[in-house]
Amino acid sequence: MAIYHLHVKVIGRKSGSSAVASAAYRSASRLRDERLERSHDFSAKRGVLHSEVMLPANAPEVWRDRERLWNDVETFEIRKDAQLAREVEFSLPRELSQAQGIALARDFVQAEFVDQGMIADLNVHWDFSEDGMPKPHAHVMLTMRRLDVDGDEIGFGPKVRDWNRTDMVEHWRERWAELANQRLAELDIDARVDHRSLEAQGIGLEPQSQIGAPAKRIEEEGIKDPGIEGEGLEADRAELHREIARGNGERILANPTLAFDAITHQQSTFTRRDMAMFVHRHSDGLEQFNAVMGAVSSAPDLIELGRDGRGEDRFTTRAMIETEQRLHRAAERMVERERHAVNDREREKALAAAAERGLVLSGEQADALAHVTDSRDLSIVVGHAGTGKSAMLGVARQAWAAAGYEVRGVALSGIAAENLESGSGIVSRTIASLEHGWQQDRDLLTSGDVLVIDEAGMVGTRQLERVLSHAAEAGAKVVLVGDPQQLQAIEAGAAFRSLHDRHGGAEIGEVRRQQDDWQREATRDLATGRTGDAIGAYDSHGRVHAAATREQAREDLIEHWDRDRQASPNHSRIILTHTNDEVRALNEAARERMRDAGDLGDDVRLTVERGERSFASGDRVMFLQNERNLGVKNGTLGTILEVSAQSMTVHTDDGRSVDFDLKDYNRIDHGYAATIHKAQGMTVDRTHVLATPGLDAHASYVALSRHRDGMDLYYGRDDFSDQDRLVRTLSRDRAKDMASDYERADPVQSYAEQRGISFRERVVEIVRKIVPEKVRSLFDGLRPSAEAPRPEREGAGREAGREAPHEPAAPARETAEDREVAMRQARTRALVRHARAVDAIFETQEIGGKASPAQTRELNKARNAFEEVRPYGWRDAEAAYVKNPELVREAAGGQINRTVRALQLETELRTDPRRRADRFVERWRKLDLASARQYREGDISGYKTTRVAMGDMVKRLERDPQLESILANRKAELGIAFESGRRLGLELAFNHGIDLGRGRGIGL
Repeated sequence: MAIYHLHVKVIGRKSGSSAVASAAYRSASRLRDERLERSHDFSAKRGVLHSEVMLPANAPEVWRDRERLWNDVETFEIRKDAQLAREVEFSLPRELSQAQGIALARDFVQAEFVDQGMIADLNVHWDFSEDGMPKPHAHVMLTMRRLDVDGDEIGFGPKVRDWNRTDMVEHWRERWAELANQRLAELDIDARVDHRSLEAQGIGLEPQSQIGAPAKRIEEEGIKDPGIEGEGLEADRAELHREIARGNGERILANPTLAFDAITHQQSTFTRRDMAMFVHRHSDGLEQFNAVMGAVSSAPDLIELGRDGRGEDRFTTRAMIETEQRLHRAAERMVERERHAVNDREREKALAAAAERGLVLSGEQADALAHVTDSRDLSIVVGHAGTGKSAMLGVARQAWAAAGYEVRGVALSGIAAENLESGSGIVSRTIASLEHGWQQDRDLLTSGDVLVIDEAGMVGTRQLERVLSHAAEAGAKVVLVGDPQQLQAIEAGAAFRSLHDRHGGAEIGEVRRQQDDWQREATRDLATGRTGDAIGAYDSHGRVHAAATREQAREDLIEHWDRDRQASPNHSRIILTHTNDEVRALNEAARERMRDAGDLGDDVRLTVERGERSFASGDRVMFLQNERNLGVKNGTLGTILEVSAQSMTVHTDDGRSVDFDLKDYNRIDHGYAATIHKAQGMTVDRTHVLATPGLDAHASYVALSRHRDGMDLYYGRDDFSDQDRLVRTLSRDRAKDMASDYERADPVQSYAEQRGISFRERVVEIVRKIVPEKVRSLFDGLRPSAEAPRPEREGAGREAGREAPHEPAAPARETAEDREVAMRQARTRALVRHARAVDAIFETQEIGGKASPAQTRELNKARNAFEEVRPYGWRDAEAAYVKNPELVREAAGGQINRTVRALQLETELRTDPRRRADRFVERWRKLDLASARQYREGDISGYKTTRVAMGDMVKRLERDPQLESILANRKAELGIAFESGRRLGLELAFNHGIDLGRGRGIGL
């Protein structure tokens, strides 16, 4: 995917840098440094694809000479700590060709720097990571002074301070994202730069790569060689790494939401350890780590979910909960609507046409067909691998078309969309492509559309929510098809599984892909989590092969693959494994066998997306990027017919001949082996699978179920000591979760409780005794004993900071009973102190004043003291005081009985969401009736007060995602006559004409 990265730094003498040396390194050239009287030769450096000096209109042409330019800069700057140049480094989308990447970089540099008067030394690098993936990026060295004209001479003038402004850097960052996304859209490439944090803050988190062993040593030992040869490049890299981490820490401190956005990109929920690991990567030093961790842990958007099955506390974010709520609301609207009926005659006609083609649906397939063609706007089909989902959808397509509906298909990946289209006849594309069309107001859904989403289990929550919300608004029908046990979504969530859990659907369990009964049974075992039984079945048929090492297992795999290839040349086959590194090694080994057998033509050495490769006629290749003009997808396989240094002709496995120029399209690699992720949705005659420790139950299920005729599994004992260890690894369940899972798992520890609610074991035990016992007060024992002080009521204007008198010291040998008495007394003191602080502020407000700083500080201290002896106690107390202010004065005077009962009710409401919902509906209806009566009677003052109270309820609802979720099903009781498509709180305000002004509250 396209990666967003833009980093700005200054090259200066203070850090021991030289502008000439910097330019030589970035341009991979040899430049003479006149100030230091030495040459810097980096001409052996590889990966520099394009290099040029770009001049403003009035700049001397001599400065196109890089050596002359930067020597003149060095000469002009005389200070020993002079700032010599500004460097802007940014990543290029790897989806672009090299020519497209250079053009994009030049356009950005011209518009944002050169046209503003800067001289720009542009160098485009096309490096590769260890796994062979390209890392295209650009380095731009910029002059920092404006150009001045003195007669016929043009030289450097004063430095332009505006170019140093923070908002200028933010402008460059945003403009780069806009330009890159615009260019990707123009080229019809289904990728986008993700810069949502820019929209929120104007600056995002910088990506941080591994700094490598030398730089790590330099960082740990404090070594830095400021010598010019390479500028101490490893030290520079280590310092850059720390600089980025430090900058990211500052950004998170300013806006903790940035951390949550990053953490929840691939997971809906997370642990405190996950937070700590993320903060460690994005902070510099212990002091900043502690500060950032504190900011993240106390952020209001952090939501505590309770404990997971391993006993770890899990968290999510308000944004993730709101996304899940929107997803489920859209699904509920669609399930309730019945607008897309297909009559029996049309369905029977489609079945008859399929039978004429030789396709007879099984009972489960027929049931699934009836389910997806019923009238509801949302249908869900769960089907095991190889059960014929696509065949069933092909029949449904004919029925929908006969009923007058337009049928569209989408999938997460290009190859999955291609497989859906070839298997069902439904014209299909990627979801990213569909969404891009919507952004351009193209291809919008209508009520006459049926949208089929294949491999829906791989679609993340956010993306599926966007699609379902659009479909619900448009009145379209959506059919979700997938298997929650296969590969999990790359992005956060398990939306498909969650929707199936809530709404049910059709299930197809009869495997049809495999030829033999025992193999079909093995696939069913994989689908139902019995991985050990499946591997045992293949082992009993001689299909599991152990070797001493992984290297030997790889050799055994290639040997068997080669024999099978020569024995059955007309059969399709694929080698599958987990990592790109293993894929490359297997591809190279397979090519050697092809070469030894004389099945390849002459090698042509080419530089493609993943680096240098040799290709020949007869080679198997895989396309790695969707290209509409060629009709290929990411994952399309084929065999080379012709290849030269300029072009290639490939016969794809679906029978087409594809010709392309390599300067226009070079996203190809050898196709003998592929990652398991690429194989999702693939069907071949035979598979050969190399097991490595990174596998889990989901990847194993996919890898071991792609074949029709046979599958062989290989492993090395250096990875798995025995078959039991292999089975344990391949059985690991790594299913993703949803924040809403925790509501169902344990209502007591429901997912939407705000951060700060501490579900200690004792509290949970008490709450669970609500039925059949009466709930005991969480302030049990707070009633003062005979010895406890009962402070006299003091008049208005007393100091808020006076505490209740201290109790006598505990005995030297403290018993359990003594400790319990001491705890009761501590809670009493905390309650009384907090009530006094609140009462002092209320009294000040009643006479039109504002809380003083001293009163505010005392309230915060009282809250902290209350929190120490009773987690969440002060929040429950303040909720009770807002509803009944008289309790404040009573508790401040030591009369706490009624306050304790009110706190008991607040605790029940807080820990039982259904009671909160009942209370909300009851109070809302009373206020609504009261406001109507007051208006009729002309009591405008009372009417306004009631409406303010209703507005306060709406505001509190906006801060309580769980309550909002429950009330979403009770809209009629709340007087919502029609839906506006907004959040529930806004719908309430909209339907009742509520002005969301500020209401009275403590608000500190």
